[in-house]
Parts: sequence; structure tokens; C-alpha cells
Amino acid sequence: MSVSAVEQVFLECERARADGDLIQRVSASDKEYHFQNWVQARIEACRLSYDDPGRNTYPDFRLIHHPEGYEVKGLEFPGREADYDSNSQVPTGNHGGREVFYVFGRYPKAERGVDEYPVVDLVVCHGSFLNADSEYVHKNKSFRGFGSYGDILVRDRKMYVVPTPFALASGTAGLATLIVPTEFEPQSDTLVQVGELDRTEVDEVIVSYEFNLQTNEMVTHKAPNLNAGKVHSFRAYRSRGAGDSKPVSLAGGRL
Repeated sequence: MSVSAVEQVFLECERARADGDLIQRVSASDKEYHFQNWVQARIEACRLSYDDPGRNTYPDFRLIHHPEGYEVKGLEFPGREADYDSNSQVPTGNHGGREVFYVFGRYPKAERGVDEYPVVDLVVCHGSFLNADSEYVHKNKSFRGFGSYGDILVRDRKMYVVPTPFALASGTAGLATLIVPTEFEPQSDTLVQVGELDRTEVDEVIVSYEFNLQTNEMVTHKAPNLNAGKVHSFRAYRSRGAGDSKPVSLAGGRL
């Protein structure tokens, strides 16, 4: 039986991490693409064809022969790892007819003169683990008329700050973990289930906000969530013998 693309990518990422395949930093100013390049090499090792990534494409890697895409997020460790900035794109599990998976990797903080370093740990998770809504469409808006002469343009360019799976799930440190919806059935006998994680939708959702340009105060407006109380269930997997005795569970408390 054939193994799904995301299983291939995860297993190859785990192999590369365990074998010490290092992240290569192209330059001292390279703060964004070094881990993405590492993931790209893993996808290519799986012989999976993809559309060329671009600065504004989402997800970063869109497979050609599989309805899947991969968004890559590298995190320096120790450092900011509980959340990440998502510029102009709310995470989702489905985009453009593709299932979207996020690849989070933590690596040591860059040191002067060091241009290669290991992947400390990684999580490949379905986008719906981060956000269950796939209907919201982000749009940047603007208006002109601000300022003393009424000719200044104000842009509403939203940035979303999203919890990472390292904050959402405990038991992920130092290992490689795959988190997928419960209906996903792994075809590889290499994968071992190590946890079940349920995320429950809130009673109310934010539907709009106002910003007062005089007081610099922001006011949000909520509406009842039509899916209030709905539970989205996920399972965590690891490679057999690669930390499969360490369970994964949902972290306590709301971020």
C-alpha cells in the first residue's frame, strides 16, 4: 500500500534530523529561508514535485501530484517559540483545494561564524490543529484622508500571532512528531501513535474590530460561534523507536 505524501515528508525529516543533516545558513542576513531550504531538500529527497516557492506564495511548497501543501516555520531555540508571526495569512487546514501541513523546526540560535547547525526538534501538523476555520479570506484594506492635509493613506495590514504546536502540545521537545486529524489513517507501519489531542471551539468569535486614531484604543466585537463546543480531534505519531514511549498531550490552559 502506498504511503501518503505527508508521511513521506515527515519520515524523511525525522531521518535527516536523526542522522544530523544540518541546516546551512547561506549568509549572516539569512533569517528566513535556511530552514525552508532544509525542508525543501527533504521534499526533494522524497521525489515529490512542487511548484516553485515565492515570497508571497501560500503555502510555501505546493505539491503537483498530491493535493497537499507545506508551510514552513523555523524557530530559534532558545528564543521565541510559544507563538509566531503570520503575516497576512491565518493558518488553515485547507487552501486552494489542498490539505495544508505546517512544518515547525527548532534550531540553535545563530552564533557568529557558525553557518550550519542541527534541527533540535520538529513538528509536522495539519493546519486545522492551529485553526479550524478554512472559510476566512484575508484582505488588506486602506483608506485615504488621514492627516492635517487629508492626503495620507492608512493601510490596515493585519498580522496574526499564532500559537506553535510546541506551546499547544506537551511532549514534543527534542523529538519529531506528526499531528494529524483522527480520520487520517497512516499507511506506514513505521508510525506509532503516541497521543490524542482534542481542541474545542470557543463560544464566541471575533467578527470585527475598531481602532480609535485619537486614543489608540482597539475595540473588538464578537458574535456567537455557530460551531461552539465542537471538538476537533487529532492524533500524534512518531517513528517507531524514535521516542515512541514519550506521550504527547494537549498543553493545559488557554494561550
